[in-house]
Amino acid sequence: MRNSVRTTETGGRAATARHIPPKLAIAVGMPSTPPPEGWRWSLLTNLARLESGHTPSRQHPEYWGGDIPWIGIADARAHHGLRIEDTEQRTNDLGIANSSARILPENTVCLSRTASVGYVVVLGRPMATSQDFVNWVCTKELDHNFLKYLLIAEDEDLLRFASGSVHQTIYFPEAKAFHICHPPLPEQQRIVGLLDEAFGGLATAQAHAAQNLQNARDLFESHLNAVFTQRGEGWVETTIGEVCTLRSGTTVSPQLEREVGDIPYLKVADMTFDGNEDRITTSSRFLSHADIKGRSIIPTGATIFPKRGGAILTNKKRITSLPICADLNIMAVIPLPQVDSGMLFFYFQNVDMRKLGTGTSIPQINNYDVGPLAISFPKSIREQKRIATQLDALSAETLRLTRIYEQKLAALAALKKSLLHQAFSGEL
Repeated sequence: MRNSVRTTETGGRAATARHIPPKLAIAVGMPSTPPPEGWRWSLLTNLARLESGHTPSRQHPEYWGGDIPWIGIADARAHHGLRIEDTEQRTNDLGIANSSARILPENTVCLSRTASVGYVVVLGRPMATSQDFVNWVCTKELDHNFLKYLLIAEDEDLLRFASGSVHQTIYFPEAKAFHICHPPLPEQQRIVGLLDEAFGGLATAQAHAAQNLQNARDLFESHLNAVFTQRGEGWVETTIGEVCTLRSGTTVSPQLEREVGDIPYLKVADMTFDGNEDRITTSSRFLSHADIKGRSIIPTGATIFPKRGGAILTNKKRITSLPICADLNIMAVIPLPQVDSGMLFFYFQNVDMRKLGTGTSIPQINNYDVGPLAISFPKSIREQKRIATQLDALSAETLRLTRIYEQKLAALAALKKSLLHQAFSGEL
């Protein structure tokens, strides 16, 4: 006899009648895809009670600040794939009583279904969730960690079940029609044990690689900061405006852009990383000298960076290795003869441009933000070049280590994905 707790508690519309075939182990509607030997396809709501979430009214502060953890998207993002024991926000009995939120039991499996689809957590204690989740309270026929891993294995393919013009959302009619492919409980538990052990080792390896990556970056930033905060003998203290020319890009008609031409025309989109991370060597568009007569050309050796919009937040900076033209969203800092261009570039590597930006909706950097920046450097051009050469070498080594650790992290992520695919294809 089937367990009676499988009754869905969400109300609302019935399960959809449409079918979305599986890519791995979840489908909408009963699929025709044969399961692995010993496995079967089942309606998920026959194995787990489907629950929704809700947000107690923000207009009632008395509903908040209690002892009942309440999961939002930020909590799920921070604890993806993990057992969650606490949350950023808490509600209370009054908030639960005056909303559609429900306290869900320990081991409930929660999947974020809207705005950010695909975060999966397991409740480590009774909690409530926002309406951004679909939640399953598993019966004795379904191991909650098996369901957790199954949802994680689907990853971006979960978006197949979502719809919406603004935010992709998995709606409850689709969730109510979820079918999963699963083996008997003992085999579920065996698979969970193997994945727990493997993922524990992978998590340790990922943490070490991530820490090594951060250590390499921190070492470079620490050395960079030390160079430009020292005040050695023969050093000059002044401002960027005194030793550099500040120049914004210019507007060029799209009709003047060429696939080949005399001079690269740079836009923020062209400021991407390549084999040599800090220098512009290519562009996707060009101009002819005839078309840019009288326009502003940015000379070799200028440090350039985005001056407007979200690109400021990525903190991109480059040094031009050839003369260019740039659009209005790019600013150039052109060193006067007493400043080495390489040293100036590394100075700006030590400046967080995001702190200079003004404007709340669209950040923007202006000349008057950059000109007053204090700069200290050796008066000797020879010493400036020595510092730039030293920083170049350290930057190259940091880049080499960064790529090694990033490749390790990518390989570990790929191994994790492969293990999950094997597990839910009946091959583990």
